[in-house]
Amino acid sequence: MCFAIPMQISHIDGFVAHCQAKGVQREASLLMLQHDLPRVGDYVLVHLGYAIDKVSAQDAAAAWEIYDQILAAEDALPSGASSATGG
Repeated sequence: MCFAIPMQISHIDGFVAHCQAKGVQREASLLMLQHDLPRVGDYVLVHLGYAIDKVSAQDAAAAWEIYDQILAAEDALPSGASSATGG
């Protein structure tokens, strides 16, 4: 399963957005959003190096809350177990 990660745009160079989330920085192509280009400060969903959709700050925060819960649940698994393999 793949996730698109909500990230905030810190600056833009042409069709490349420099994004950040939770202390991680990534570059994302804006070519898929060229019909409605985001601006600095906007939140985008980043998947495989592409910004695929704009989202609100509230939706980005809600997604991160869910991702944090998933990570916490995975950390609570017994040593050697993995949620990706079903336990």
